[in-house]
Amino acid sequence: MFDLTSPAVPVIAASMAGGPSTPELVIAAAHGGGLGFLAAGYKTPDAVGAEIDAVADARITYGVNIFAPGRPLRDRRAVERYREALGPLARHLGIDLPDIVDADDDRFDAKVDLMIERRVPLVSFTFGLPSREVVDRLHEAGILVIASVADPADATRALAVGVDALCVQGAEAGGHRATLDIDAVPNTTSTLDLLGQIGGLTDVPLIAAGGIGDGPMIDDCLAAGAVAVQVGTALLDADEAGTNAVHRAALRDPAFDATTVTRAFSGRPARALRNRFIEDFDAAAPAEYPTVHHLTSPIRKAAIAAGDPSAVNLWAGAAHRGVRGGSATEIIAGLWADTAAAASARSVR
Repeated sequence: MFDLTSPAVPVIAASMAGGPSTPELVIAAAHGGGLGFLAAGYKTPDAVGAEIDAVADARITYGVNIFAPGRPLRDRRAVERYREALGPLARHLGIDLPDIVDADDDRFDAKVDLMIERRVPLVSFTFGLPSREVVDRLHEAGILVIASVADPADATRALAVGVDALCVQGAEAGGHRATLDIDAVPNTTSTLDLLGQIGGLTDVPLIAAGGIGDGPMIDDCLAAGAVAVQVGTALLDADEAGTNAVHRAALRDPAFDATTVTRAFSGRPARALRNRFIEDFDAAAPAEYPTVHHLTSPIRKAAIAAGDPSAVNLWAGAAHRGVRGGSATEIIAGLWADTAAAASARSVR
């Protein structure tokens, strides 16, 4: 089974569903001494298999992230009201809104089977936990299992199903928060504080995630007990990322100077650059994932096609101002060089 302390550089390229995480990004992260994760979310098993083939051909170690199944739709009327509220924007963009999706497990079982068939080295889960049975099956295939958690109670639940490591995601993280309870209001605990809280519960390896965009923060996380850090926003503008042009431009645009946590795009809490869509629809969005995700997907795609950032999910963490371009290999190597400098400065203090 893979040892999380074995990469030369303890920096993990986060799985970013919806386009940013590509095989090329995972390969570039490995060439920088780190480790990358493919994002299985929103893809068919065949598409995920093709990406696995691409990274396996590069003869690198890698991981795959799977979305745990969401709950079936609970409050149809609330979603119908939200659909009605979105109607004028959809008409403005020249699209029809889709029918309401009652349930979608993102082909969870088929993706777990694929992980076992391909002997993927690492598999992580977000939005929920696998069963003990699934964890045992993955272990039998020699696969290391990671759960993403955002508070100590969720960490305790993850440990109970036998995962090997925890990705500890603080409030600064961009994109979706890894809360297990869709109805929960995410806490505001920082990554460093959450590391301390969860580190007191267990001795399994911890990966720090959230607001990590420079060497001093990486050094602080490693000093606080993390075996590695996970970066996502820091790689959104990397050459190898599949980030759309509207998102890349917004990350560089000083007009987008604040992030906020919203359910408006998917029904799950997620941190994004504040834009008009969030301002108009956040208060009305029900806690219904993946139903809301499917409902707003055509709007987001149409806005991207039109080059309009006002209706795009511009996921970004609290450290988004430090985003840099170039190869992911160079970005990760640069972060690690900055970390070494910060560690050296710490040692002489």
